Amino acid sequence: MSPHPALVVSSLTKAYRSRRVVDDVSFSAAAGEITAVLGPNGAGKTTTIECCAGLRTPDSGHIEVLGLDRAARANAAELRSRVGVMVQEGGLPQAPTAGAVLAHVAKLHGRPGAHVALAESLGLTDRLATAVRRLSGGERQRVAVGCAMIGEPDLLFLDEPSSGVDPHSRRDLWQLLAGVRDRGASIVVTTHFMDEAEHLADRIVVIDEGRIVANGTVAELTAGTLVTLDADLEGDVVAELAAAVGATTVAGARPTLEIAASQAEVLHRLTGALMERGFGRVALEVRPRSLENVFLSITRTGAGA
Repeated sequence: MSPHPALVVSSLTKAYRSRRVVDDVSFSAAAGEITAVLGPNGAGKTTTIECCAGLRTPDSGHIEVLGLDRAARANAAELRSRVGVMVQEGGLPQAPTAGAVLAHVAKLHGRPGAHVALAESLGLTDRLATAVRRLSGGERQRVAVGCAMIGEPDLLFLDEPSSGVDPHSRRDLWQLLAGVRDRGASIVVTTHFMDEAEHLADRIVVIDEGRIVANGTVAELTAGTLVTLDADLEGDVVAELAAAVGATTVAGARPTLEIAASQAEVLHRLTGALMERGFGRVALEVRPRSLENVFLSITRTGAGA
């Protein structure tokens, strides 16, 4: 495994007309790891990935892919051979069969016949003779993933690879991507599925309104505790409790507090604060934060999550 990052993005910006959709974005993706890029619809994550994959030209900033300057024309041929890309809509020709598309891409990478085993891994064996246009949306997604993977790239960019894919096939895809990572390749993937990011990602990058708002491992981002109080408490009482125990309030049907502390410490603080205020018979539901909790709390209303 290379000691150098597979991807380094520095001060990346991209605007369409007067709207800056990527605004001074900087992050890196370690070699041999899966980095998940999350964000609401319109957050800028797809544009970021397309700039990194060489599909769009950034307005400013620097992108280094596999140790090479993405903007340098001299590196284009090497990067084409070492980087696999799946765009959000797949970009597949519609008339040929799925097998013909995969076989063609395999030959381009000097791996004739490699598509047969890959199709089996993707659950597409019985669909190889079907025209792409007649495949379901999830099946087309799997063909697109196969096209990106078939050259055994060192770095794989996947934009919403499991969109429209049924739950069983999605789990199979996770296993396949984990195997790619375990062979030493690097993967940068965007997804709207929080369970997918939690299951797959070694590191999470969250983009909102064109900017990085969180960057870390799942464990780092979800550290802390959520406490829901099963009581009819007034809003000012809940706010006072939150201030007393160093928590923030979370919108919901019942009073819920979020605090960056262990469950035992939270219980000690909160029960003491409740007793002091005369609430000695309040049932508490204590649970760790999930990635979805974190995502909703740090992005604009969580729209599109």
